[in-house]
Amino acid sequence: MGLLSGKVALITGGSRGIGEAIVMKYAEEGADIAFTYVSSEEKALAVVAAAELKGVRVKAYKSDASDYAQAESLVNEVVETFGKIDILINNAGITKDTLMLRMSEEQWDQVMHVNLKSVFNLTKHILKPMMKNRSGSIINMSSVVGVFGNAGQANYAASKAGIIGFTKSIAKEVGSRNIRCNAIAPGFIETDMTHVLTDEQKKAYIDSIPLKRLGSGDDVANACVYLGGDMSTYVSGQVLSVCGALNT
Repeated sequence: MGLLSGKVALITGGSRGIGEAIVMKYAEEGADIAFTYVSSEEKALAVVAAAELKGVRVKAYKSDASDYAQAESLVNEVVETFGKIDILINNAGITKDTLMLRMSEEQWDQVMHVNLKSVFNLTKHILKPMMKNRSGSIINMSSVVGVFGNAGQANYAASKAGIIGFTKSIAKEVGSRNIRCNAIAPGFIETDMTHVLTDEQKKAYIDSIPLKRLGSGDDVANACVYLGGDMSTYVSGQVLSVCGALNT
């Protein structure tokens, strides 16, 4: 369809799960893509090869979004290679789930560092090139857990709630420069993390969802196409829940 033709997107955590689905969907819609990974180069290169079959430019960068200096270097390299960045998708994230009584300081710090500081790092460094172009769309991956909380995920919920507040603030700061900033709040999405659930656990989750199914990576990726493209040019500072009416 080409809804993103002519645009360049930078996607963190693009080698697996939701990030991989976004990379593939963006390639289908005609965007040139830079994405990051932190571990498996083999997996990242496989995603590059698959996305390039759609006829777009794709490059994978081994980069830790939670490292301030690496984030700055990444943005500079992508701009040098692709000429610009129209869309930033802050997707990288981790979980370290446990009840608060058992949660260590390290488990708290790791989740906040990866999930929240990475969003600050990339957004901080992307703003100058976007302001120079007087155009841009920043999409931050939050979660429905950041809206209504979840037992055993206080660290994760806090990081995702922080992303929502950050998103709304940035939208107000840079809206006058024609830069938009929105968040997506996925619900229960079928990923590598859900594959470890038992059938009983999956059934319990599905029973709680009004649409009676887990979401797919494509469900989230489609929302990213909307927010990254020109159909949403008057949408900013919003949280789009992709959750099958779970957050209703």
